[in-house]
Amino acid sequence: MTTETFIEIMNSGEKILCGSDVHQYMGKLSQEAMKITAMINCGYREPKEIRELFSLLTGREVDESFGMFPPFYTDCGKNIHIGKNVFFNGGCRFQDQGGIYIDDGALIGPMVVLATLNHEQNPEYRGDLFPKPIHIGKNVWIGANATVLPGVTIGDGAIVAAGAVVAKDVLPGIIVGGVPAKIIKKVEADSRVS
Repeated sequence: MTTETFIEIMNSGEKILCGSDVHQYMGKLSQEAMKITAMINCGYREPKEIRELFSLLTGREVDESFGMFPPFYTDCGKNIHIGKNVFFNGGCRFQDQGGIYIDDGALIGPMVVLATLNHEQNPEYRGDLFPKPIHIGKNVWIGANATVLPGVTIGDGAIVAAGAVVAKDVLPGIIVGGVPAKIIKKVEADSRVS
């Protein structure tokens, strides 16, 4: 199996059977991701080094405007897609097998979890997986310790409050918070103090 084939299968949203070729390839990619994230997280790295290692992790070049404060954790890496002027704060954990798409200008706070896999509910088949992508729109801000669950789309300009658990789509320009996340209010057009 190739990484391209693996990504195609994961992006199809079809059930992944425990022990299947796809599941075993997922384990191979996890080992590679652990090796690369260990390099990212071990000691100080210049921003250019972080971008180079993150490009190696994802298998595609990230823009020079990308910034990240390690540590960073993922158990795949190959299905992360990042736009321009994106920033990740320290301690983020991505489970990206189902696909994570982060658009331009997004800010991801410290300790944010983005999870794209669900397990089978039936205990006899609990190892089977259901991948669903996460889409984060332009200029989204996700606060510290928030968790975004599989299949969620967060619209452009939205804000996810610290500690929120986002299980449903968030409309553009809306602030959500809580567990589960609910609408708090609309984003103010210009909240700067003059």
